Amino acid sequence: MRRIPRVLSIAGSDPSGGAGIQADLKSIAAMGGYGMAAITALTAQNTRGVTGVHTPPPEFLRAQLDAVSSDIAVDAVKIGMLSDAGVIRTVGEWLDEVRPAVVVLDPVMVATSGDRLLADDAATALRGLLAKADLVTPNLPELGVLLDEPTAETWPAALEQGERLSERIGAVVLVKGGHLGGPGCPDALVDASAPAGQRVVEVAGTRVDTRNTHGTGCSLSSALATMQARTGDWAASLRVVKEWLLGALAASDELEVGGGHGPVHHFHHAEGTVPLADGEFAARMWDATAKVRAEIDALPFVAQLDAGSLPEAQFAYYLAQDAQYLNGFSRALARASALAPTEEEQTFWANSARVCLEVEAELHRSWLSHHPLPSGETSVRGPVTKAYLDHLIAASAVGSYAVLAAAVLPCYWIYAVVGEDLHRRHLQRTQAGTASGEHPYGAWIETYADEGFAEATRLAISFADRAGRAASAGEREAMMEAFGQSVVYERDFFDAPSKFA
Repeated sequence: MRRIPRVLSIAGSDPSGGAGIQADLKSIAAMGGYGMAAITALTAQNTRGVTGVHTPPPEFLRAQLDAVSSDIAVDAVKIGMLSDAGVIRTVGEWLDEVRPAVVVLDPVMVATSGDRLLADDAATALRGLLAKADLVTPNLPELGVLLDEPTAETWPAALEQGERLSERIGAVVLVKGGHLGGPGCPDALVDASAPAGQRVVEVAGTRVDTRNTHGTGCSLSSALATMQARTGDWAASLRVVKEWLLGALAASDELEVGGGHGPVHHFHHAEGTVPLADGEFAARMWDATAKVRAEIDALPFVAQLDAGSLPEAQFAYYLAQDAQYLNGFSRALARASALAPTEEEQTFWANSARVCLEVEAELHRSWLSHHPLPSGETSVRGPVTKAYLDHLIAASAVGSYAVLAAAVLPCYWIYAVVGEDLHRRHLQRTQAGTASGEHPYGAWIETYADEGFAEATRLAISFADRAGRAASAGEREAMMEAFGQSVVYERDFFDAPSKFA
């Protein structure tokens, strides 16, 4: 998956900017992609209608396609208006040779007025092209034409048509409810190759009362191509794109473009931000710390703890500093609870703060009594512990829930991943009978398998990700910085015992 996918639109041009490649390029940019375009047709049109079409020779279209793909890796393709059979064959031949990872085909066949836009030979050629796509996005009249059936008048009938077309072409079909009446406006991904019960993924939506629908099909399909290159998950992509498009329709009046069916507002979302799928922002933070996390894995402390060869004085120092850290960490979690926007998140962080204090008490009561430090050492905060807690205090003082959630997250995530690896290897040695005697820290390592902590980690990741997806561009940048700095402190925290005594 690519953070900034390179997306090629193969479509006609709309000089008024609302549809065709102009809408595609805006949609690709709005979804965080880098847009390119190969023009299949030049049109004279505006918000009131089309007054002329000029189709360049297919050879020139092929020259455009070759110029792009010979120099730039194409991660996704959106195919829109293909005006004649020669153009369609040219695109099909290019796809066979280049075969991008994501191909979305919007079969432009029927105008909003209901008029057919393609001659019979072109319509036949287009049906053959469908099998080269990963996703096909017809409107309901086009869905009927592709099946040589009447236009579906109900949502269940539309879904049945979508499944028949998916089975026929071997691709996923997006069935769109925009042409149906009523307050709802559902969309559904239909995949006839999926197991029974999983063939239809429906995403509900409300109908936006606006006449500004020019280019919605173009915008939807190009946005989906971009998101799919980012997520690799059609359902996740559709949920993000549908929410974005509903907002674009709702904000369309702000543009005041034209006297007919105006365009949607592609950049209605917060300035400088790109809509993200569930888990995508958390994954970005995690991926950005790959180098530091690799350094954690390579630390002598981790290897010696795994092997059971860690000097007892270093383990005792680690436990004492962990107790010191948890006391301060609980304060940061309490602050996160106070700032959290939902009751669910408030409750989670408050409970986590309580658990930290309980764990600190248990450390003192059991582990530290068996692995004592010299008198007075237990109550002293080491320089790394102090620096880490100062960082969390600073994040708390910013007053941003999103930044604080990012700052506290590595204590969950890093600890869970390192612990899971340690526990897995310990369990493998135990089950294989290759362990040499009793592991001095085996009982500690086994605590890493606690399912309650694993679930808490999953929730912490989810809440931080949710905050990141809703944040402004500046806040996202601050979250990345806070998360990254906490990961550095996690590394230093694991390394600090090796420098003790």
